Parts: sequence; structure tokens; C-alpha cells
Amino acid sequence: MATNTADRTLDVREIDGPPFDDIMSALRTLNAGERLELIAPFEPKPLYNVLESRGYTYESEQRDGVWHVLIEEA
Repeated sequence: MATNTADRTLDVREIDGPPFDDIMSALRTLNAGERLELIAPFEPKPLYNVLESRGYTYESEQRDGVWHVLIEEA
């Protein structure tokens, strides 16, 4: 369960089209030790393998029909 606080938030519900590039761009702007909270209308399962392969860890939970994924470098 994602209980930690995030340093930055990206709500992909506000993005037209596939959000992948926006997510990767937001992750590149994080400083060491910072976390990104991703807010999505669906569980971003395809993203999980990409995050792991690029050295990130994540915690996800669904709240009120919306997915919250807390991402940080491993």
C-alpha cells in the first residue's frame, strides 16, 4: 500500500494520448531520494516491468476507483 508521501505528482488522467513519455520524463526530473506519485484511471501493469528494468521500485493501491502508484529509484 502506498502510504509514503510523494515529492511530485503526475496525474495521467489529464494527458491526451499515451502517457508513457510523460511518465518517463517526470521520472528523469526526480532528484536522488525523491518519489513520484502517478495517478491513473487504471492499474498501469505494463509500466511495472519497465520501472523494474530501469531500476525503480513502486507501490500501488486503488483508492476510490483511481490508481495511485508511488515510484522511486531502487
